[in-house]
Amino acid sequence: MAFEFDHLFIWTDVGAYEAERLVSFGLVEGTSNTHPGQGTTNRRFFFHNAMLELLWIHDPEEARSELIRPTRLWERWTHRNDGACPFGICLRPVIGSGDTIAFSSWAYRPPYLPKTMSIEVGKNSDVLTEPWLFQTPFGQRPDRYPVEESQPLDHGIGLREITRVELVSPAANSLSPELQAVVNTKQIKLRGGAEYCLELGFDGEVQGKQVDFRPQLPLVMNW
Repeated sequence: MAFEFDHLFIWTDVGAYEAERLVSFGLVEGTSNTHPGQGTTNRRFFFHNAMLELLWIHDPEEARSELIRPTRLWERWTHRNDGACPFGICLRPVIGSGDTIAFSSWAYRPPYLPKTMSIEVGKNSDVLTEPWLFQTPFGQRPDRYPVEESQPLDHGIGLREITRVELVSPAANSLSPELQAVVNTKQIKLRGGAEYCLELGFDGEVQGKQVDFRPQLPLVMNW
């Protein structure tokens, strides 16, 4: 089965003030949305083939509710600066390749989805030192969104497509079967490091340029 990288999220402080660094850098922000019943809100940046999401919990009561508790989203957010991996990674199947999931998973049915739909969450969701892995039934390239859902894709800095996703992790030497399965799709790379960080490469990185958003955001961009 063939899979594509759909989007990633980074846990942030409430309001994701960290997004202002991305805007100052030259990215154009898309629409934000709230996830009713899950207790989370985001700020989003779209590229032609994928999306970057900055995510926080705005309603602790919802996030700690009986329905949402198995996701461990509350623990992941509250411990994002003291040991929990601050990232989530979403894949999507290549068009025409069916509904196969890239990793062993469980069906998560948040209140904001129709009752007939679910998000497939990796069975490593209890492993807080690894990214929250998931697959949505509606993932597609942002440049193929229907007109009514279209987002700004052209950025002042000229970045178009995410062509490398590399996770730096202090827990890289011992992977769950679910994270190993995602690495095996070749949609993300993984290497060891003292602190969590995500490196995103754009457009083949032919210009040899880099911007480092740390310490405010554990993100490095290369293009």
